[in-house]
Amino acid sequence: MNGPTLHKTATDRAQELPGAQLEHPFGDDWQVFKVRGKVFMLMTEVPGRPVVILKSDPGEAHALREQNSHISPGYHMNKKHWITLEGGDGVDKELVWELITESYRLVVHHLPKAQQPVDPHTYGTSTRASR
Repeated sequence: MNGPTLHKTATDRAQELPGAQLEHPFGDDWQVFKVRGKVFMLMTEVPGRPVVILKSDPGEAHALREQNSHISPGYHMNKKHWITLEGGDGVDKELVWELITESYRLVVHHLPKAQQPVDPHTYGTSTRASR
């Protein structure tokens, strides 16, 4: 998947998530997706390369970085809890959707129960096999 396709795929997925909102708090060069005011995805270009920055479980983030050369520590974010994804071989729609859904679930999980737009323990788990 190339960079422009990566950003379009990521945007399409993020906009489908319940309660997701797009903001531009850092200017037009940054797209920031939030749920209930909490960031779950950022998109920008890092010297001309489109990237998607996502929250990730620390153990999972480490494993993802080891397994995929297109995943690196979170750009301008906590390197333990965030990853940066760029386009390339092995980066397909399924991977992008899975990483975005997981980032969203991690953020929703830390919201007060009354503010959670979905159950973070079950949301998105049944659709993974169908993609």
